[in-house]
Amino acid sequence: MLYVIYAEDTADSLEKRNSVRPAHLARLQLLQDEGRLIAAGPMPTVDSNDPGPAGFTGSVIIAEFSSLETAQSWANDDPYIAAGVYEKVAVKPFKRVF
Repeated sequence: MLYVIYAEDTADSLEKRNSVRPAHLARLQLLQDEGRLIAAGPMPTVDSNDPGPAGFTGSVIIAEFSSLETAQSWANDDPYIAAGVYEKVAVKPFKRVF
């Protein structure tokens, strides 16, 4: 089953985000290598692919997991949570139509 992980950043989290980004991306790369990652990326604060110091408001990940509990556990182990980047994370089942 697919799940969407929707995370909202804490205020002024860009420095924290940048400091743990390699570890965050490494986990996503594992999902990609396993063929389970559909989409992943940050949400810029401003209408630009490169928001500069404005940073990001959060992230979205759509990936395949065996259950909601597994998806939630995976999301909870994200380096961005440990570093205090994410303020709130929601994990929901996702039905891909297109």
